[in-house]
Amino acid sequence: MRPVVVFDTNVLISGMIWGGVPYECIALAQHGNVEGITCEEILDEFVDKLTTKFGFSLHRASEIVTELLDFLHIVEITNQLKGITTDPDDNIVIECAVVGGATHIITGDQKHLLPLESYQGILIVKPADFLTQFQ
Repeated sequence: MRPVVVFDTNVLISGMIWGGVPYECIALAQHGNVEGITCEEILDEFVDKLTTKFGFSLHRASEIVTELLDFLHIVEITNQLKGITTDPDDNIVIECAVVGGATHIITGDQKHLLPLESYQGILIVKPADFLTQFQ
């Protein structure tokens, strides 16, 4: 069975802007080696950070989202999963993983997500650790 992964916003940003290990994880989904899932809320946060924090135009950010949607499947969440972390954006990532039947959440969030290690059987791992497990 192929792993089903949710990429946290920080992994999407790192991978799509700078490349490196986060991009290698994203490329696994792009090439069909893993199934990548996301939700509108993660993509909205991605666009918001690209435009406000990194100075991307809305047009360029939308182009990147379109590229991601060529290989990431969108699941609908209800935003009802609360209190797992103190960061509501991280609760969205977890809910996306639960709803989408993910096996992994790939993140660099050392404050809220990585300390959990797993949630309902979904492994929460750094990009480098995922690549090691996958290879």
